[in-house]
Amino acid sequence: MSGMPTGPYQDWAKQKLGFEYSDIQLLITALTHRSYVNEHRKSVSEHNERLEFLGDAVLELVVTDYLFQHYSEPEGILTSWRAALVNTISNAESGRELGYEPLVRMSKGEKHGSDRARRQILANAYEAVIGSIYLERGYDDAAAFIQKYTIVKLDKILAEGSWRDPKSHLQEISQQVDSATPVYKVLSEEGPDHDKVFTLGAYVNDTLMGKGIGSSKQSAQQEAAKAALEAYAKQKSAKSD
Repeated sequence: MSGMPTGPYQDWAKQKLGFEYSDIQLLITALTHRSYVNEHRKSVSEHNERLEFLGDAVLELVVTDYLFQHYSEPEGILTSWRAALVNTISNAESGRELGYEPLVRMSKGEKHGSDRARRQILANAYEAVIGSIYLERGYDDAAAFIQKYTIVKLDKILAEGSWRDPKSHLQEISQQVDSATPVYKVLSEEGPDHDKVFTLGAYVNDTLMGKGIGSSKQSAQQEAAKAALEAYAKQKSAKSD
C-alpha cells in the first residue's frame, strides 16, 4: 500500500459517512475489485470479496431485523420485501447515490466493460463498504448507514408493488383487465455466447405492452413484464383523469 494516496478516500468518508477511518485501508480494500489485484500483483494483494461477504451478512441481518420489528406480514412476503431491498439493482443504485465509483479500483478492461458488469461491481462494493463500516465503527453505525441508503427505499417499493414478481403480477393484471395471459417473444439476440444480450417483448392479445433487455431470456422477460406493468399503470391513470 506504500505510496497509495489516501486523501480522496478519507475525503469521501468524511463527506458521505460523516467520519474518518482510523484504518483507511479498510475502505480502500472495500473499493478494490479483484481485477485490479490481478493487474497489480506486485503492489496490491487484497480485493474486496471478503469484505463483501461480511457486508452482505450485515446488510441482510439489519434489513431482516427492521422488517421483523416493524411489520407483521408472513415470512414469504417479508422475504420478498427483503429481496427487493438488497438485490443487485438496489445495491448498485445505492452505490451511485454514494458516488464512490471514481474511487473503485478495477482493471482497465473492467473500466470499459458492459453496463451490467459495472453495475455488479458497484453493487458488490456497496456490500464491501458496509463490511468496512462494521469493522471500523461497529454494528450500530453500519445499521444507520443501511437505514439511510437501503431501508429508506422500502416505502417506494411497497407503493409501486415492485417487490412482487413482475411476471406473476403482470399475469394477474392482464387477466383482470384484458382476460388474457401475457406471451413473451424474443425480439433480438446480440453479442457473443459468453456475453449475450436478449431483447424480449411482453404481448397481451397480440399487443406489445413492454420490452425488456437482459443477459438471459429470463431476466429480459422480467424487465419486459416491468415495462408492461408500467404501461398498464399509465392506462389506469389516464382513465382516472
